[in-house]
Amino acid sequence: MSLQVLDTDLLTEARGLAEGLVDDKVASSVAAKDATLWGPDAESESSKRLNWVDLASTSRPLVDTITALREKLRSAGIHRVVLAGMGGSSLAPEVICRTEDVPLVVLDTTDAAQVEDALAGDLAATVLVVSSKSGSTLETDSHYRIFSGRFTSEGLDPTEHIVVVTDPGSPLHERAEQAGLTVINADPDVGGRYSALTAFGLVPTGLAGADIGRLLDDAAAAAEVLSVDSTDNPGLLLGAALGARHAAGAEKVVLADTGSGIVGFGDWAEQLVAESTGKQGTGLLPVVVESVDAPGFADAGPDATTVAVGPEAHGARIATAGPLGGMFLLWEYATVVASRLIGINPFDQPDVEAAKSAARALLDAPPGGDSRAAPNFTDGVIEVFGGDWLPATAHTVAEAVDALLAAAPDRGYLAVQAYLDRIADASTAVLRAELARRSGLQVTFGWGPRFLHSTGQYHKGGHQNGVYLQITGSVPSDLAVPDRPYTLASLQLAQASGDGRVLHERGRPVLRLHLTDREAGLAQLAGSVASPRG
Repeated sequence: MSLQVLDTDLLTEARGLAEGLVDDKVASSVAAKDATLWGPDAESESSKRLNWVDLASTSRPLVDTITALREKLRSAGIHRVVLAGMGGSSLAPEVICRTEDVPLVVLDTTDAAQVEDALAGDLAATVLVVSSKSGSTLETDSHYRIFSGRFTSEGLDPTEHIVVVTDPGSPLHERAEQAGLTVINADPDVGGRYSALTAFGLVPTGLAGADIGRLLDDAAAAAEVLSVDSTDNPGLLLGAALGARHAAGAEKVVLADTGSGIVGFGDWAEQLVAESTGKQGTGLLPVVVESVDAPGFADAGPDATTVAVGPEAHGARIATAGPLGGMFLLWEYATVVASRLIGINPFDQPDVEAAKSAARALLDAPPGGDSRAAPNFTDGVIEVFGGDWLPATAHTVAEAVDALLAAAPDRGYLAVQAYLDRIADASTAVLRAELARRSGLQVTFGWGPRFLHSTGQYHKGGHQNGVYLQITGSVPSDLAVPDRPYTLASLQLAQASGDGRVLHERGRPVLRLHLTDREAGLAQLAGSVASPRG
């Protein structure tokens, strides 16, 4: 595990801050689970969120439990693992399995086509891992209901094909036990975004075949270094560098992989940093880019700190590298250190519930409610929803996008939010680089509703200088959610509209482009974005 601060002025400033952190014994206090580190207002929450610091040892008994369960499933011919989970319950498992190149189907979507694709696999050989701290996560509950119903209709016993990971005593725990399902409890004193090394991270990945013992070994080695009060402690120094840059007005952290050997680390770090720091009108916004040559990294301005994830710096201000278990812990330590310097509580997420509540309200609304409000105009196969902020002179998608970019304040950012199938519609992600190049803004890209459990907190609680481009699409074939009065398509649209409503209420411009034909609409949108600005 290594850290390089390559900007000499930043290194000097970070070392100065680190000296103060050493004097205050911050590293050893984090390791000792001192809940007072983030102030009296944060103490109550912090006191029940610090067990992540010693998961390398406390999660060790899970290895044998998971190995035994995997062997039992394999002996029954069950080897395909589907994970239903959101936020921390899906992001870390996906990184672990992609890095180890073991198959894992991740469902963190409400897109009916993507869920149907997962259902189309060999269900007799499938185990569904339902991961939720409480079981109240709307998306995960929907997946559980749909899969349970499909198992039953296929003549398969759900008790042989569903494993539940949840906090002890949660409503999901009680419901799962009543249904006769296998339940593995996670540590309740670890928040979701810090849960990579809990049962939430280890159960699905271990069942899929990842080497979770080695992951814990790497984390244990890192823990020995990160708990030491020293200016050479990479966790202290990385947190100090991010805190120093934030104080200088650099609230974006641009992440690019430079040969780390870790696949998708930025997507995991995005949730950790954004949800931990993005509140009270401040925080750090991660911007995950395609490479060090991508727009936003190579041309980063004074509002951004470039970070290379890997051994090669390639002009970044900061570079971090190491095995995945160590990198999880390094960034967790650095995030709580930066949070102390910024002056916020790294363990709450006060603005996440707003979008959930708005989505529920739209689901409960009678047909024809405002989630289906009339578009400002239609251009080709794209319906354009902008509300009263969109100039009446805009009559094309290109003009609407230009108006959105023009509404961004100085040093603002654009968030592209695609409520689509992230497998079949994966090409949508190319819009990030094109819009960054076109606008000169820092541009993030997120799949909805996945990002609601990640950067969604920052959008509502962080620096209020963002503009938002939502992309929704027609659903050729919908899926009903058993025993619920909505389908996946209506839930997906309610989530987009609900989040848009909350952002609008906070004075942020939101442009929603609805593709009445997904394939043709994506082609039209790509052409509109790539066209020269007038």
